[in-house]
Amino acid sequence: MRATLHYIWLATRRHRFRPWNSPYICWRIETYSGKPAEEIGLAYFWSFVWHERGQLLRFLGWCRQMRQYRQATRRPWQSAFAGPEETLTLQ
Repeated sequence: MRATLHYIWLATRRHRFRPWNSPYICWRIETYSGKPAEEIGLAYFWSFVWHERGQLLRFLGWCRQMRQYRQATRRPWQSAFAGPEETLTLQ
């Protein structure tokens, strides 16, 4: 549940009380459903969330697994954003 709330908190940045106005959320809905982002409003947003709730929960579970995997495989000498070839060298 904590990971779900964390993802929602990050995804609705600057649009927490009106997530249907978030460009990121509208883009995600547009790529999933095919409806243009400009046409997504309050009614369509809640209809989409209700009808696709199973898929949304599955997606949030996948996000949680990827976050756990990232944390488990991170080495202490790598920065948080470094890829495998961008490791910091110890001197």
